[in-house]
Amino acid sequence: MTKLITDEQRAQLLANDRQSLDNDDFDPPPVVKLFTPDAGATWLLTEIDPDDHDHAFWLCDLGQGFPELGYVSLAELQSVRGRFGLPVERDLHFIATKPFGLPVERDLHFIATKPNSAYAREARLAERIVT
Repeated sequence: MTKLITDEQRAQLLANDRQSLDNDDFDPPPVVKLFTPDAGATWLLTEIDPDDHDHAFWLCDLGQGFPELGYVSLAELQSVRGRFGLPVERDLHFIATKPFGLPVERDLHFIATKPNSAYAREARLAERIVT
């Protein structure tokens, strides 16, 4: 089974959660982008619960036009399969440089340049996550 997040990403997700507990205005950039290569679903992860390392906070778009913010079980994501049986994958070209926010132009890499709230706002307007 492929590892959905690296140890470095897990450390950053945990640090983000600790900072968000200390600062209500903290709006981190996404750390990890997960997707289904055959089903159109995308998850942008920003934090992991320090008391339960299986639960991550995200902006999610299941490809149905209703992106939302919430929590997901990483163990459950490991079991998700798309219409051709392909598992959830980590975007290996994802580079986070700013908080969850508005999408930027992309070549081979997705670069997060704004806070999660901005990505959520854009996703609601576009009815999908725009990266």
